[in-house]
Amino acid sequence: MSDGLTAEDLQAWVSGLDALFGRVAGRFGRVEPRRQARAYVMGLLAPVERKNGWQLAEAAGDSSPDRMQRLLNNARWDARQVRADLRAYVVENLGHRDGVLIVDETGFLKKGVKSAGVQRQYSGTAGRTENCQLGVFLAYASPLGRALIDAELYLPKSWTDDLARCAEAGVPGGVRFATKPVLARTMLARALDAGIPVQWVTADEAYGMDYKFRHFLEQRRLGYVVAVPKSQTVAAGFGGDTRADTLTAQAPPEAWKRLSCGQGAKGPRLYDWALAEVHFETEPGHQRWLLVRRSLTPGVKGELELAYYLCHGPAGTTIDDLIRIAGARWAIEECFQAAKNETGLDHYQVRRYDGWHRHITLAMLAHAYLAVTAAHAPKAQAAWSASHQRKSVVSWHT
Repeated sequence: MSDGLTAEDLQAWVSGLDALFGRVAGRFGRVEPRRQARAYVMGLLAPVERKNGWQLAEAAGDSSPDRMQRLLNNARWDARQVRADLRAYVVENLGHRDGVLIVDETGFLKKGVKSAGVQRQYSGTAGRTENCQLGVFLAYASPLGRALIDAELYLPKSWTDDLARCAEAGVPGGVRFATKPVLARTMLARALDAGIPVQWVTADEAYGMDYKFRHFLEQRRLGYVVAVPKSQTVAAGFGGDTRADTLTAQAPPEAWKRLSCGQGAKGPRLYDWALAEVHFETEPGHQRWLLVRRSLTPGVKGELELAYYLCHGPAGTTIDDLIRIAGARWAIEECFQAAKNETGLDHYQVRRYDGWHRHITLAMLAHAYLAVTAAHAPKAQAAWSASHQRKSVVSWHT
């Protein structure tokens, strides 16, 4: 076989897929939706250009997409239960004491006004305001690999304030407006209640600047490295509150250390970093920090760009540790890219709230299978080991 693939490799991968689907098969109850769900996942893994209903039906040998549409819109099964099985599968195969949970959102461009949650809103995926849906996702990253493990569709107030519109899109009656940080807390709670091995969480500004989100993490005894805006208050004193950018301006030149926060497509992701302790009250044995990342080359405005992170964790945590957590946030971007390109995360044509969650769940399931298969391949393990060797660094604060 080509590319070094042996019959034994192929059989092992097929057996792995059988074992994965064996975990979730009972969630579908009846034989027909169970078989259709397996065919759906197989289609998502197939080399099909567009993984929509017609293409998936053709890959499954169906004459029309009716069965695929029934699976997403009418069959009786709970996507959240399947995601619980997915999470357990990821933990069993990729779980590690150095695991990190990552929160982020991604946009799905849509036409019209019928798809659940759609409206003109900012999409980081597009980099501008577009007519789109937004999904909030939770990923798990460890030294063994990374995968998406949970997702919730964001419903703006324009939807939750219109009960008739929600009913038409299949939004359950008990669903109320929830901000994206609240959706993130819900997913984190599910993961933590299930006993997922993790000590740290990272997220971008939309979540990091939310006090209730950070407080939730502290209550659950999780360390965090979360992005915040430059205006974020990071210290309190007799002279008043201090902003992140004000404190950063006081850093001496020797505070900045050139370090990598992980391996990118073009090699190590190098930045200049500085770390300072901040003095908000916290529980004994823990500490708060401001971590600052500075670009090596000027941005579009001709200035070196700065990114700010509020951090909280056990006293004695090093800058090396905090940079590793900050860099882990790229793992979810890589998951989004892989899931969209390889398992059709954004190829769906459903409008209903439950249909969205069902497609997304099955696409995540297929992506997790690829992540676990790659992690167990000897070549993948060797590549990971080579790319994650880090140099020791010295903390700045004096």
